[in-house]
Amino acid sequence: MQYGFIIDNRKCIGCHACTVACKSEHDVPVGVNRTWVKYIEKGVFPNTTRHFSVMRCNHCQDAPCVEICPVTALFTRQDGIVDFDPRRCIGCKSCMQACPYDALYIDPETHTAAKCNYCAHRIDIGLEPACVNVCPEHAIISGDMENPTNEIAQLLAREQVTARKVEKGTGPNLFYINGDKAALTPTETSPSDAYMWSAQTTGVGHFARYIEERTAQANPEHMVQQLSGKKQGDIPGATDIEEVKKPAAPRRVYDAPDKGVLWGWEVAAYVWTKAIAAGAFLVPFIGRELG
Repeated sequence: MQYGFIIDNRKCIGCHACTVACKSEHDVPVGVNRTWVKYIEKGVFPNTTRHFSVMRCNHCQDAPCVEICPVTALFTRQDGIVDFDPRRCIGCKSCMQACPYDALYIDPETHTAAKCNYCAHRIDIGLEPACVNVCPEHAIISGDMENPTNEIAQLLAREQVTARKVEKGTGPNLFYINGDKAALTPTETSPSDAYMWSAQTTGVGHFARYIEERTAQANPEHMVQQLSGKKQGDIPGATDIEEVKKPAAPRRVYDAPDKGVLWGWEVAAYVWTKAIAAGAFLVPFIGRELG
């Protein structure tokens, strides 16, 4: 038995219903997420496209977070779900350092690590995860991937799927249909310092004046020539249309907030004091052995 997820990007509309349902189901505080929707944009206005990708724990077969946890707060169940016990967690952030998918966070209220646990409490009573139930497009498919009668197993056998960072050898069990490389690979897009919504600091439409000024400066005759397909060198005085025709790199316009520095002075202080304690213990032992 091996539970997993498929995200069907052919259907996902980026509505964040899964994020909201997850927060409601697990009382996730504001500012952190167990599941979220990443947005990237391609092209230049007006020829732009937006792509959505649901991000969460990959419930890896060889989960590095489970291996590194010093108190076994993270563990893999018999059904393949990677779950956690907050009562054991000491908040050391080792799991956050080990996870290549940025799926874990420290709960600001309990100060313990948390992540998507596949709604294990719902699975145990025969229900599906909250995000699966609430998705209006049925873009999230869950179930036992080893059961050939399940929809997820049939999709895996029929559709071409991709996964994130398979080169890490973790054996991720979160798959994407029509997964966009720019969305699934962090290095393909540069983080933006002005994400949508938060960037609208001066109100909707505050770019209107700038657009009017640029339109007034443009030469309509040159615009027509550029739209007809002539090269820039053939037209004296390049205008804004040429900039529109240039390809633009994909850009990340919405993502989970940056978690900042995971290991600060506390870890360095712990290692230093532990070394001192070990040395202090060895001094009398060595002294006794040497007489």
